[in-house]
Amino acid sequence: MGIFAATYQIGSMSTVSQEEADVFMSEFEELVLDIDGFGIFTHNTTIALPMFIPGFGVAWGLFSAWSTGFAFAAITTTTPILEQIPPLTILFLSPFGLMELTAYSLGISRSFILIRGITKKIDLRTFIKPTIIEIGIVVGLLLSGGYLEFYMIELAQEQGLQMPGLDI
Repeated sequence: MGIFAATYQIGSMSTVSQEEADVFMSEFEELVLDIDGFGIFTHNTTIALPMFIPGFGVAWGLFSAWSTGFAFAAITTTTPILEQIPPLTILFLSPFGLMELTAYSLGISRSFILIRGITKKIDLRTFIKPTIIEIGIVVGLLLSGGYLEFYMIELAQEQGLQMPGLDI
């Protein structure tokens, strides 16, 4: 969890030019145009499940953390008022952020455990049940987190808050 958060923080400290930020925001707006809770869940699940792949999942998870931080940096470039929000608060102070952080951390940890088991030549059948349980937990966290995130976005918009890429 700490490594994921640190990598996210590093990504959020990236310098993003206005041109890069505009390109990112254009792609981001297209991605979230008609998104709902299930869409958020699907997106996050396609990011999380590869994190269970032995070895690769660790690298994928850290890349995902960095790119999410980079996305935050791009958003703050186009919406300077967000610079006042520390990036880690989104992870640690929002319920859906904590759910996603926990889910991704489980995937990355399991990837490390599996690659360690492979290198130590441990019978991988002993890892099947815990891995399936953890995948179930991840899917549950991301499903509830996706709907919670969508609800909070809608609630914020009803209160008159405008969010980049989600102007409805």
